Amino acid sequence: MSVHFTVSGLTRNLIHTLGLDHERAPRHLTPEQNLLLECYLAGQIPESAWNDYVFEMPELEKHANARRPRNAA
Repeated sequence: MSVHFTVSGLTRNLIHTLGLDHERAPRHLTPEQNLLLECYLAGQIPESAWNDYVFEMPELEKHANARRPRNAA
């Protein structure tokens, strides 16, 4: 059995692990999207409505996950 990989794949994974990949970083939010995010994080938007927003604008979820405390369960 042999394992094949590319150096570029390893490099990409290393850069991602270190958090240095700008390609996978969330895009900047518009002022309206930022307001939605702030309201959601403050508990003013129900989860069901938030899921609808995330379906339309997936970058919202990336920003929400980045802003949540790391130790929250």
